Amino acid sequence: MTAIGWIQIILYCAIVVALVKPLGWYMTRVFNGERRTFLSPILRPVEAGIYWIGGVDERREQHWLTYTVAMLLFHVGGFLIIYALMRLQAVLPFNPAEQSAVAQDLSFNTAISFITNTNWQNYGGESTLSYLVQMLGLTHQNFLSAATGIVLAVALIRGFSRASLRTIGNFWVDVTRCTLYILLPICVVYALFLVWQGMPQTLGPYVDATTLEGAKQTIAVGPVASQIAIKMLGTNGGGFFNANAAHPFENPTALSNFVQMISIFALGAALTNVFGRMVGNQRQGWAILAVMGVLFISGVAVTYWAEANGTTALHALGLAGGNMEGKEVRFGIVASSLFAVITTAASCGAVNAMHDSFTALGGMIPLINMQLGEIIVGGVGAGLYGMLLFVVISIFVAGLMVGRTPEYVGKKIEAREVKMAMLAILVLPLMYLGWTAVAVVFPPAVASMANAGPHGFTEVLYAYTSQTGNNGSAFAGLTGNTPFYNITGGVAMFVGRFFMIIPAMAIAGSLAAKKLHPASAGTFPTTGGLFVGLVVGVILIIGGLTFFPALALGPIVEHLAMNANTLF
Repeated sequence: MTAIGWIQIILYCAIVVALVKPLGWYMTRVFNGERRTFLSPILRPVEAGIYWIGGVDERREQHWLTYTVAMLLFHVGGFLIIYALMRLQAVLPFNPAEQSAVAQDLSFNTAISFITNTNWQNYGGESTLSYLVQMLGLTHQNFLSAATGIVLAVALIRGFSRASLRTIGNFWVDVTRCTLYILLPICVVYALFLVWQGMPQTLGPYVDATTLEGAKQTIAVGPVASQIAIKMLGTNGGGFFNANAAHPFENPTALSNFVQMISIFALGAALTNVFGRMVGNQRQGWAILAVMGVLFISGVAVTYWAEANGTTALHALGLAGGNMEGKEVRFGIVASSLFAVITTAASCGAVNAMHDSFTALGGMIPLINMQLGEIIVGGVGAGLYGMLLFVVISIFVAGLMVGRTPEYVGKKIEAREVKMAMLAILVLPLMYLGWTAVAVVFPPAVASMANAGPHGFTEVLYAYTSQTGNNGSAFAGLTGNTPFYNITGGVAMFVGRFFMIIPAMAIAGSLAAKKLHPASAGTFPTTGGLFVGLVVGVILIIGGLTFFPALALGPIVEHLAMNANTLF
């Protein structure tokens, strides 16, 4: 660990925090329907035209159940589009590499993956998919799944901010405004920046080259920049190339790497400010961001320490100076460690180093981040509504401590909200622990494991954790492109996304119908250090009871083995 490394981490955090207020201010105006944004003169006619074509009345709001059903139907359509594109790929245009149709089970897994904002990839993008599928299928859903996460968070915020109302907004209006006014404008500028940094953006065919040794090599290119921009901004993680952000065409320079890391956290962090503005107290948003910050910095410190120090087994081989295995030399240990924590905290499966090559404890932090529901900033929108579920539980605990009905931002937290919050939280370990238990005893699934023992167990646990948490990163070493893993992984992604959303929307509807109650002498304070500590404590307690016992089996046993010379 070096001073320069910590300066990079501090600089990163400072820039993200500096973006919170301006982005939060702008996003609040967009979702409140305020016309006077600097993009309104250009985009308002386009927005109105979309409503006219879709038959949407933007003034008509929806009950939480109608809002949720609209969202689900929207994703059914997205699934069918991606599945059809992959199955018909061989006969569709923009296929210069003449890619064949994608197998049924892989098409199913990939379609579920991209509509749930997971972007798990059991395929190599440049060797499996055509330009048309990458653009019309995957990039298209990168925008819409990210927009969905954001608008669901906003719908839950409205539940806290409104009083005595039965509606939480209009899904079609929210997702249109989010895409038009937030995601698309940023991505246009972002993609141009990436092209400037050296990222391809072309519909031309793959390039044949002759190496210095005289060998023939085919270099894959394509419409890369346009996909990577929304991949990072929308915390999707679905890369154009199999190597993802470790590929020089997806991440050409140290500057592009740093900007990509900032873009992953930018909108998710800003949504905490949107929450504060909509409930009429920005300090509430800063308190939630502080909870995320405590967990994030803790994870970065452990990962950076573990990777910078390596293990006694590596030192015995003469590999001093930290664990560089699987890491891009151009990024180094600190950037790779920071990237790993960011992407697994923010539900973004992009990787610039193989998590399989991290030390045991360094690789455990990404697992912790994902198993907590990726609430540390999290996927755009998903991180905030996931964190608010933990806040509901925390306020319930605080209410019991002070002996009165729990309240948060003027809303009473009662049995219905607590039950829905626990239902949403506990569905996650049910999926990844359940499927892991099946996989490690099912012979065809065991055959896909490249390693035995605790490392192989971690490969399987990581895969289902990543898919259930809608992250999409892989530990590597596991052959996931089999019917078993494609089908069970698809189920895990679907349940992990939508079985968490439905209870969250039920909470939004319940809260919106309640009256606002002014704070009193008995109200638990929710903007100071006591509140931050309470929420962090509840998160770790729930994690300790439901996630960490299983989590510890693989990485901790492996850490003990790798450091046996020191420990025993």
